[in-house]
Amino acid sequence: MLRKIDWESQIGRRLKLRDLHVFSTVVQRGSMAKAARQLGVSTPAVSEVIADLEHALGVRLLDRSAQGIEPTVYGDALLKRSVAAFYELKESIRDIQFLSDATTGEVRIGCMEGPWWFTLLPDVILRFSKQYPRIEVHTDLIDHSEVFRGLRERRYDCVLMPVSVRPHDEAADDLKVDILYDDAMVVAAGAHSKWARRRKIDFAELLDEPWVLAGPTSWNRARGEKIFQSRGLSRPKPMVTTDSPILKARLVAGGPYLTIFATSMLRRLIADNYAITAPPVDLPAYPAGIVTLKNRTLSPAVERFLACFREVASSFAGKPAGRATRLTTASRAPPLPMARPHTPPLPHKAGGRKTAPASMCKQP
Repeated sequence: MLRKIDWESQIGRRLKLRDLHVFSTVVQRGSMAKAARQLGVSTPAVSEVIADLEHALGVRLLDRSAQGIEPTVYGDALLKRSVAAFYELKESIRDIQFLSDATTGEVRIGCMEGPWWFTLLPDVILRFSKQYPRIEVHTDLIDHSEVFRGLRERRYDCVLMPVSVRPHDEAADDLKVDILYDDAMVVAAGAHSKWARRRKIDFAELLDEPWVLAGPTSWNRARGEKIFQSRGLSRPKPMVTTDSPILKARLVAGGPYLTIFATSMLRRLIADNYAITAPPVDLPAYPAGIVTLKNRTLSPAVERFLACFREVASSFAGKPAGRATRLTTASRAPPLPMARPHTPPLPHKAGGRKTAPASMCKQP
């Protein structure tokens, strides 16, 4: 049975941040000798620090073997809390720097693959960087397995993701979800396809068409299956499988393919002159949200970035969706514009005046 550890006499007066730093370096390097070289001290000095820690805590923190050093279950527990302690200390220094100069700092964002990576996030960064040009913004494109671990390990200040992707582990109560807006899903077809001219379409009519759909590892795969299942239909076998929205758009614009986009993504693609449009098929909407840790104090720079996020998101849907918004009752988005067909340049006749086509004279 482990003895009770007295904080005041055994830990409070003896444990130093330097000791924790040495311990975490040993774990990271997998060797006391390698840790010593990185820290610029002798190997015996590192060994002494580890021994003192183990003596103070009364447990073995490291398992030694010919293959290297691995933390024990007690070492893992100490390392986990040490990471949080060092992070909070680092954040305090960053906050002091920010408070002394309100135009500096950094924001770290994780974003799941989806329309927001191409639509909302760039608009937020462009606006925020104009207001705070000296605040650094770091972004990572992550998959669903990294979302909550990245937040808890303090690698990200916030994560942008579809709210329908919920954490399933028992520690999910430590997460705060802030719904930004509802993004309706739409079927996308080529602007010149037969479906672009139809005024009314039953979703079942599209099943036998060639589809471009998400791959098996994408969160969008499960969402697409739910969309078909909600109509009592099975997900069609796609002719092309890809997670790239740009590849989907190119295939749909240049061929007979159909795909499913979020409204915000389709608007951006049309604005970028992709010849695609949304046939009249009714599909559900899903909220996009920002996820943060509940009990984590965010830096002033991150708070300002989140405020900018909400401001830009309100322009995507008129106003942010309330937290009580249900996935199946989001309001419909206004009709999407149809991309203007691209007109090739007119040939230049000898002695005549060279004339540019209408599509080159003004923006669509």
